[in-house]
Amino acid sequence: MKLGKIVVTGAGGFIGRALCARLKRTGAEYLGAVRALDSPPGADSNIVALGDFAAADWDGVLAGADAVVHLAGRAHVPRASSSDAATLCVVANVHVTRRLAEAAARAHVRRIVFASSVKVYGEATRPGRPFSPEDIAAPQDAYARSKAEAESVLRAVCGENGIEAVILRLPLSYGPGVRGNFLALLEAVARERRLPFAGIDNRRSLLYQGNAVSAIEAALRVPELAGTTLPVADRQSVSTSELASKLAASLRVRARFFRVPAAALRGVSSLVGRRADVQRLLGSLEVDSSRFCELGRWSPPYSLDEGLAATAAWWRMRATL
Repeated sequence: MKLGKIVVTGAGGFIGRALCARLKRTGAEYLGAVRALDSPPGADSNIVALGDFAAADWDGVLAGADAVVHLAGRAHVPRASSSDAATLCVVANVHVTRRLAEAAARAHVRRIVFASSVKVYGEATRPGRPFSPEDIAAPQDAYARSKAEAESVLRAVCGENGIEAVILRLPLSYGPGVRGNFLALLEAVARERRLPFAGIDNRRSLLYQGNAVSAIEAALRVPELAGTTLPVADRQSVSTSELASKLAASLRVRARFFRVPAAALRGVSSLVGRRADVQRLLGSLEVDSSRFCELGRWSPPYSLDEGLAATAAWWRMRATL
């Protein structure tokens, strides 16, 4: 399917930058929306700064648009109370999505691709039982609840206005430019720190940046994906210890693990307020993306090892600057 103008929100983010770079290489017509420019004005005429997305003029941005990829949102609210974090997530993830979708309806946009989260399903899976599209949403924190609400808002506005909505529930993503917990793990492995990963037998779904971009391209183009809400992930899931070992191999350093009983880790994490971090370390969170692969006629173009090698190469280059 030939695409017209594509508007990408969150164009300065981890996946947004990679998607816009891909669209530019392929000669697609696109406009990337960011809150503020991080390069000199005019450096890229396809990027526009809108300030606060909750108050932005989306009508002007969406004029003539054929499709929208909505990547912008808020995942973490450092140093905020739980009530403040919930409010900020609702404004960034629900209110902005509503305003964007309503503006898209006025602009007669054909399709909206929305980046949601696998956390909408819940925080953990049982061994051998990944989350699938048929599973009922059970979000556990402010971020996941706001994403679930944003999905509902998007479906309602799109359904009322004949817009095709494609909702992608994405797991932890990695690749060049990664931040957050994945970058912290990468740096710890690169410095050959001793990590309490020996004996951890969990399974986590991940999504390489390049695979995310490829999946979004399919979500923009494939007619059969209209109206779907589907998880997307790399072909291979991995345990925490396997991930760290593979990162060490990509970085050409030693993996140094030691064993700590899970109960002891959980106990210490509760005392220092890091229970959620340890749960991510020990627990499983897998998704079954076979339905997206089937409907979208899609297969992840990059393997886990290829994605980790690209991430490690980026980190080594960054470390030398």
